[in-house]
Amino acid sequence: MPVSPGTRLGPYEILDLLGAGGMGEVYRARDTRLHRTVAVKVLSAEAVADPERKRRFMQEAKAASALNHPNIVTIYDIGASGGTDFIAMEYVAGKPLNQALAPGGPGLRPLLQFAAQIAAALAQAHAAGIIHRDVKPTNVMVTADGLVKVLDFGLAKLTEPVGGDGMTRTRLEAPPTEAGAILGTAAYMSPEQAEGKRIDARSDIFSFGVVLYEMVTGRRPFSGDSAVSTLAAVLREDPAPASHLRRDLPPEVETIISRCLRKDPGRRFQHMDEVKAALDDALLERPAKETETVPSIAVLPFANLSADKDNEYFSDGLAEEILNALTQLPGLRVIARASAFAFRGREHAIGEIGEKLKVQSILQGSVRRAGNRIRVTAQLIQVADESQLWSERYDRELTDVFAIQDEIAQAIVEKLRVKLGGKSGQPLVKRYTENLEAHSLYLKGIFHMDRLTGEEMEKGRGYLEQAVAAEPGYAPALVELASYHFGRSIMAVAPPLEEFPKELEAAQRAVAADETLGDAHCALAITEAFYQFRWQEALGRFQTALRLSPASSRARWWHGHVLFAVGRMEESLAEFHRSLDLDPLSTLSHTFVASAYSLTGRHDRAIHYSRQALDIDPHHWMALALLGEGYSCLGQFDEGIAWLEKARQALPGEFWPTGYLGCAYVRGGKRADAERLLAELEEKRRHQYVSALGMVMVAVALGEVDRAFAWLETGVEERDPNLCALIPDPHYQPLRADPRYLQILRRVNLAPPK
Repeated sequence: MPVSPGTRLGPYEILDLLGAGGMGEVYRARDTRLHRTVAVKVLSAEAVADPERKRRFMQEAKAASALNHPNIVTIYDIGASGGTDFIAMEYVAGKPLNQALAPGGPGLRPLLQFAAQIAAALAQAHAAGIIHRDVKPTNVMVTADGLVKVLDFGLAKLTEPVGGDGMTRTRLEAPPTEAGAILGTAAYMSPEQAEGKRIDARSDIFSFGVVLYEMVTGRRPFSGDSAVSTLAAVLREDPAPASHLRRDLPPEVETIISRCLRKDPGRRFQHMDEVKAALDDALLERPAKETETVPSIAVLPFANLSADKDNEYFSDGLAEEILNALTQLPGLRVIARASAFAFRGREHAIGEIGEKLKVQSILQGSVRRAGNRIRVTAQLIQVADESQLWSERYDRELTDVFAIQDEIAQAIVEKLRVKLGGKSGQPLVKRYTENLEAHSLYLKGIFHMDRLTGEEMEKGRGYLEQAVAAEPGYAPALVELASYHFGRSIMAVAPPLEEFPKELEAAQRAVAADETLGDAHCALAITEAFYQFRWQEALGRFQTALRLSPASSRARWWHGHVLFAVGRMEESLAEFHRSLDLDPLSTLSHTFVASAYSLTGRHDRAIHYSRQALDIDPHHWMALALLGEGYSCLGQFDEGIAWLEKARQALPGEFWPTGYLGCAYVRGGKRADAERLLAELEEKRRHQYVSALGMVMVAVALGEVDRAFAWLETGVEERDPNLCALIPDPHYQPLRADPRYLQILRRVNLAPPK
């Protein structure tokens, strides 16, 4: 039946043609029953010629009509009139996204806001089991006031013939007039869609990544002279980094795009709500001017050019001591060791390092040690143009190592124009010992401690204890020993009552030896909080630590933990974000941010940061646990349990992540598994230390309140450091109406929540 202005399709009176595509034509029409303007898509005869395809399409289009979201065009009606099949839908007065992206269009922030709206629409559809299959700019409308509407949910099914194996087959045939449209569609297909494989929601995530790339750069990431060559590019080529085409693109947006565009679906974002959370963070986090106006530097590990390759500990240590001295300067953002040293032994362009760490300058150098002489070269490089701001070579006696470090630090301060404040006229690198053997033992200790395996940390502890034996007032070595004992306690490797006294002694000795060392106050504040339950005193001491070392990511980590222990969650989250700013390639920094989001019920963001941590270390137990907890709390029980079981295998001890697993079992209807887990933990307690708090969480989930309180009492007696989560963690909610809960809070000096 011919369609023209005035034609009636059921109750819809055609007004004028809006556009045409491979599936038919779209008209503006009037609904004569409800007296409203609608859009009517008239389906082409070719599109509905196959009865089976039409049946499947009608089934999915009906499902899509149930979607109710402000960023999704609503389907009002599906019908036929005079042999013409049509769909009536919400009329959107606006422009297709590809027209909205024309030169002179929106700036970066509005574009990212558009992208977040598209992601929200796709997340809603995926939650309803609907895959779009044809995400591209022409299927997105933008209204004059910036509202995004995604079109054609479920309609792409009509263009995909189904093979005998039930898998969809990519269709490239089209009438000659539609060749450009087909070529355009090919450019947005996922690799698995291009190969005709079975697809899921991750295919839409890839297509969304293509759209986002085009939105911010003005170019498609994959292109060719034909549909076939375009699909070949999708399958085999990696696009140029988006930041190479748009210099003002924030690194976090580059990360979102590259993760969406991974060829392997298993390495992309796994859920669209993760993409939405990542975009929200890119839009809502710290203003860009905060990092632009503050001088920033990364101190890379110095290359070991000595004949003895075992001297790597010395070259690393020399760089780290310069880094530690710089963290004490107000007004200078210094990247933490974990992130700066991530580039050890790998060739990276200065621009790439600067982009990943978000710094303006980089210090790099080398050390050659021979007997009692050392040669140190250092150069300070400006990231923006890779120009050399300063360089120097030192040929000295080994006894001059502290003077060399101080001269380098002073040169950095001068070139970056950093204000010294109270340190003016003083050495920046403090000489803690004249005993070069003690200094060497200390450097060996931190070198092995940073390897983070049980065996290496034990070796590091041994060197640190020898350093302190040789120099009893060696404050930095005492701080590292305190950190070692706290780590064993909080990770349930050893009973807290065995480790905390050793930590307390080391921290007190460190503060007594040097009251100006911020990390010493941090170590003592940790013990005051987690061992002595002196939370307010600890908060005051953290202020001292941060005044002395404002760029200490370690102090920000643990300050954030004490803030959430006393219920100041938003302040805690802000502190964790500051630690991430100082240590952007650290798994711990990402997981602490994820933990704060998890405790406040923002599980999509917790999943996002957990995924970022796993990109750095795929086996990190805390990131695995928080990822599993996020999925479990969002109702994706099987996926959540799988991640939590993997986390438990990676755990150094049994503590709160195991409790998350028990809770996930109960949520997922696997009560017997939760009961088995709790019994297993209680049996394990007979032979080794197991954190009581993990068992409390499982018992609470099972509704065994008395059993939960019995283990909670044990946790208090044992000074379990995980008691810091009593107020913020929603897992304890079922206990809070019980008078015993308030008694527990008073015993650990935490105020009852209001």
